Amino acid sequence: MQTKVRDMKRRGGRPKAEIPSPVDVHVGGRVRLRRTLLGMSQERLGAAVGLTFQQIQKYERGANRIGASRLYDMARVLDVSVQFFFDEMPVEPQAESYNPVSGDTEQTSGAIDPDPMARRETLELVRIYYRIPNANLRRKLFDLAKAMANFYPKSVKDA
Repeated sequence: MQTKVRDMKRRGGRPKAEIPSPVDVHVGGRVRLRRTLLGMSQERLGAAVGLTFQQIQKYERGANRIGASRLYDMARVLDVSVQFFFDEMPVEPQAESYNPVSGDTEQTSGAIDPDPMARRETLELVRIYYRIPNANLRRKLFDLAKAMANFYPKSVKDA
Protein backbone atom coordinates (compact mmCIF):
# COMPACT_ATOMS: atom_id res chain seq x y z
CA MET A 1 0.00 0.00 0.00
CA GLN A 2 2.76 2.45 0.87
CA THR A 3 4.54 1.65 -2.40
CA LYS A 4 1.37 2.50 -4.30
CA VAL A 5 1.14 5.93 -2.66
CA ARG A 6 4.79 6.60 -3.42
CA ASP A 7 4.24 5.70 -7.08
CA MET A 8 1.32 8.13 -7.30
CA LYS A 9 3.25 11.07 -5.85
CA ARG A 10 5.26 13.40 -8.04
CA ARG A 11 8.70 14.47 -7.02
CA GLY A 12 8.27 18.18 -6.29
CA GLY A 13 6.96 20.86 -8.60
CA ARG A 14 3.40 21.48 -9.58
CA PRO A 15 0.93 18.66 -10.28
CA LYS A 16 1.02 17.37 -13.84
CA ALA A 17 -1.87 18.94 -15.74
CA GLU A 18 -3.38 17.63 -18.97
CA ILE A 19 -3.50 21.10 -20.52
CA PRO A 20 -0.70 23.64 -20.00
CA SER A 21 -1.60 26.90 -18.31
CA PRO A 22 -2.51 29.59 -20.87
CA VAL A 23 -0.03 31.91 -19.12
CA ASP A 24 2.79 29.36 -19.50
CA VAL A 25 1.87 28.89 -23.17
CA HIS A 26 1.86 32.66 -23.74
CA VAL A 27 5.23 33.18 -22.03
CA GLY A 28 6.71 30.26 -23.98
CA GLY A 29 5.33 31.66 -27.21
CA ARG A 30 6.95 35.01 -26.46
CA VAL A 31 10.29 33.25 -25.81
CA ARG A 32 9.94 31.54 -29.19
CA LEU A 33 8.94 34.81 -30.88
CA ARG A 34 11.98 36.70 -29.58
CA ARG A 35 14.37 33.80 -30.23
CA THR A 36 13.09 33.53 -33.81
CA LEU A 37 13.32 37.30 -34.37
CA LEU A 38 16.98 37.12 -33.36
CA GLY A 39 17.59 34.13 -35.63
CA MET A 40 18.72 32.11 -32.63
CA SER A 41 18.35 28.33 -32.49
CA GLN A 42 16.90 26.47 -29.52
CA GLU A 43 20.31 24.86 -29.06
CA ARG A 44 22.04 28.24 -28.84
CA LEU A 45 19.51 29.66 -26.37
CA GLY A 46 19.75 26.49 -24.31
CA ALA A 47 23.54 26.63 -24.21
CA ALA A 48 23.42 30.30 -23.14
CA VAL A 49 21.18 29.53 -20.14
CA GLY A 50 22.54 26.08 -19.34
CA LEU A 51 19.71 23.94 -20.73
CA THR A 52 19.18 21.38 -23.48
CA PHE A 53 17.23 22.30 -26.60
CA GLN A 54 14.58 19.80 -25.49
CA GLN A 55 13.97 21.83 -22.33
CA ILE A 56 13.72 25.00 -24.41
CA GLN A 57 11.12 23.23 -26.59
CA LYS A 58 9.08 22.33 -23.50
CA TYR A 59 9.26 25.92 -22.26
CA GLU A 60 8.22 27.29 -25.64
CA ARG A 61 5.20 24.96 -25.82
CA GLY A 62 4.21 25.82 -22.27
CA ALA A 63 4.56 22.19 -21.22
CA ASN A 64 6.98 23.27 -18.48
CA ARG A 65 6.68 26.44 -16.45
CA ILE A 66 9.63 28.84 -16.59
CA GLY A 67 10.84 29.87 -13.13
CA ALA A 68 11.57 33.49 -12.29
CA SER A 69 15.38 33.19 -12.30
CA ARG A 70 15.33 31.22 -15.56
CA LEU A 71 13.02 33.81 -17.15
CA TYR A 72 15.42 36.54 -16.01
CA ASP A 73 18.35 34.67 -17.60
CA MET A 74 16.41 34.24 -20.85
CA ALA A 75 15.50 37.93 -20.89
CA ARG A 76 19.19 38.83 -20.59
CA VAL A 77 20.22 36.46 -23.39
CA LEU A 78 17.34 37.56 -25.65
CA ASP A 79 18.02 41.23 -24.83
CA VAL A 80 14.51 42.09 -23.61
CA SER A 81 12.94 42.99 -20.29
CA VAL A 82 11.14 40.27 -18.33
CA GLN A 83 7.92 42.21 -19.00
CA PHE A 84 8.30 41.41 -22.73
CA PHE A 85 7.25 37.82 -22.05
CA PHE A 86 3.94 38.99 -20.57
CA ASP A 87 3.19 41.70 -23.15
CA GLU A 88 -0.04 41.27 -25.16
CA MET A 89 -1.38 38.67 -22.75
CA PRO A 90 -5.12 38.86 -22.11
CA VAL A 91 -6.08 40.08 -18.64
CA GLU A 92 -7.85 36.78 -17.90
CA PRO A 93 -6.59 34.11 -20.31
CA GLN A 94 -8.86 31.07 -20.48
CA ALA A 95 -7.76 27.73 -21.86
CA GLU A 96 -10.93 27.30 -23.98
CA SER A 97 -10.77 30.62 -25.82
CA TYR A 98 -7.15 31.64 -25.46
CA ASN A 99 -4.95 31.29 -28.54
CA PRO A 100 -1.41 32.46 -27.68
CA VAL A 101 1.27 33.66 -30.01
CA SER A 102 2.82 30.38 -31.08
CA GLY A 103 4.50 30.93 -34.39
CA ASP A 104 2.74 27.87 -35.79
CA THR A 105 1.39 28.13 -39.31
CA GLU A 106 -1.24 25.38 -38.96
CA GLN A 107 -4.52 26.08 -37.24
CA THR A 108 -6.88 23.75 -35.46
CA SER A 109 -10.48 23.88 -36.64
CA GLY A 110 -12.46 26.64 -35.02
CA ALA A 111 -9.42 28.33 -33.52
CA ILE A 112 -8.97 32.07 -33.84
CA ASP A 113 -6.09 32.95 -36.15
CA PRO A 114 -3.10 34.20 -34.15
CA ASP A 115 -1.52 37.52 -34.99
CA PRO A 116 0.11 37.05 -38.42
CA MET A 117 2.97 39.27 -37.25
CA ALA A 118 3.92 36.59 -34.71
CA ARG A 119 4.01 33.68 -37.15
CA ARG A 120 7.36 32.07 -37.87
CA GLU A 121 6.80 32.58 -41.61
CA THR A 122 6.37 36.33 -41.13
CA LEU A 123 9.43 36.63 -38.93
CA GLU A 124 11.59 34.73 -41.40
CA LEU A 125 10.26 36.82 -44.29
CA VAL A 126 11.16 40.07 -42.50
CA ARG A 127 14.65 38.83 -41.61
CA ILE A 128 15.28 37.69 -45.20
CA TYR A 129 13.88 40.93 -46.61
CA TYR A 130 16.32 43.04 -44.59
CA ARG A 131 19.24 40.85 -45.69
CA ILE A 132 18.81 42.24 -49.22
CA PRO A 133 21.56 44.87 -49.34
CA ASN A 134 20.12 46.97 -52.19
CA ALA A 135 17.40 49.35 -50.95
CA ASN A 136 15.91 49.77 -54.45
CA LEU A 137 15.63 46.01 -54.88
CA ARG A 138 14.00 45.73 -51.44
CA ARG A 139 11.47 48.39 -52.42
CA LYS A 140 10.66 46.60 -55.68
CA LEU A 141 10.13 43.34 -53.82
CA PHE A 142 7.86 45.20 -51.38
CA ASP A 143 5.85 46.68 -54.26
CA LEU A 144 5.57 43.26 -55.93
CA ALA A 145 4.29 41.63 -52.74
CA LYS A 146 1.81 44.46 -52.22
CA ALA A 147 0.52 44.16 -55.81
CA MET A 148 0.13 40.38 -55.44
CA ALA A 149 -1.75 40.77 -52.17
CA ASN A 150 -4.13 43.29 -53.75
CA PHE A 151 -4.64 41.09 -56.83
CA TYR A 152 -6.11 38.12 -54.95
CA PRO A 153 -9.46 38.47 -53.16
CA LYS A 154 -9.35 38.03 -49.39
CA SER A 155 -11.62 34.98 -49.54
CA VAL A 156 -9.00 32.90 -51.39
CA LYS A 157 -7.15 30.62 -48.94
CA ASP A 158 -3.74 29.00 -49.43
CA ALA A 159 -3.93 26.72 -52.43
